[in-house]
Amino acid sequence: MIGIEEYIKKANEQCASDVHLVAGLPAKYRVDGVICNIEQECLDDKKCREIAKELAGENFETLEAVGEIDMAVTVSNVRCRVNLFRQQGHYSAAIRLLKDKIPELETLGLPDVVKEFTQYKQGLVLITGETGSGKSTTLAAILNTINHTKSLHILTLEDPVEYIYQPEKCIINQREIGKDTMSFAAGLRAALREDPDVILVGEMRDLDTIQTALTAAETGHLVFGTVHTNSAADSIDRIVDVFPAERQQQIRLQLSMTLKAVLSQQLLPRKNQQGRVLACEVMKTDDAIRNLIREGKTPQIQNAIQTTGSIGNILMERAVQNLYRNGTISLETYEEAAHTPLTPQKGIMPSAQSPRGFMR
Repeated sequence: MIGIEEYIKKANEQCASDVHLVAGLPAKYRVDGVICNIEQECLDDKKCREIAKELAGENFETLEAVGEIDMAVTVSNVRCRVNLFRQQGHYSAAIRLLKDKIPELETLGLPDVVKEFTQYKQGLVLITGETGSGKSTTLAAILNTINHTKSLHILTLEDPVEYIYQPEKCIINQREIGKDTMSFAAGLRAALREDPDVILVGEMRDLDTIQTALTAAETGHLVFGTVHTNSAADSIDRIVDVFPAERQQQIRLQLSMTLKAVLSQQLLPRKNQQGRVLACEVMKTDDAIRNLIREGKTPQIQNAIQTTGSIGNILMERAVQNLYRNGTISLETYEEAAHTPLTPQKGIMPSAQSPRGFMR
């Protein structure tokens, strides 16, 4: 049975995104969204405990006391985001392999309009999507573009720190939750006294963090944050619903004034298992969308996005449809990701000229 360094090395060679170590199962990794065995031999309790102690180091006592810890470590020259946790009396590990170099924004397959986010001077920009949809990579590429092009102060709050920035034109401070500051909310409150121009909030998940992020955006800062939702409208509802009913109208007003854009991401399997491709929904706010946010008419936002394509907005359904038309994804992937079956009204039903029955 091999050790943690060999697991990470093999996973990296296969371009895996994650490694999973669970007692009673073979070590596994995720490649293009699919989980596969690294080896056939099953891990036992002793091996999992040894790996947990090696990865946790001086934090192992915390793991024993609390039951889970997050950290960022380097194994076999690969920077990893690690979550160690206890389940049924055994230790398990979920390890995300991080790229050693921040990719260029243009190489990620994002809509061109995303480049505009780097030019904003203030306001709130949300990057949303499920876990593993590439939010951290997109944010790193956006911030690194700012780093290359402007002389500003960038402050990040992360749990844990993932990509390491090399300051070029910008001052960059990266603070890790639990090590450099107690919480996102505490770090964000302190950030307002640290003269930042750009603030990254790794996760906007509680009332205090969201309220302080909105205040920062109102007071002249450019704030980037992540939310675990699948659409622009859901992101707005998620933020508003964190607050008690008597405050929700005030939060809608603040959001309508500060929100600049929402980018929602999905990573979808390409046809014939040839990797994955990014599908994005973009919502830049205009007067109509700001009014819908203010009045709590989020169900109408989808239609507003659809009618504002001229400013770069695109619905997820349309983005996924375009990938299907181009032959990049399968019919099954399209219907699962778009949540709608193909119909004549969608404009991509069988064509007389198409031997396979669907237009490309």
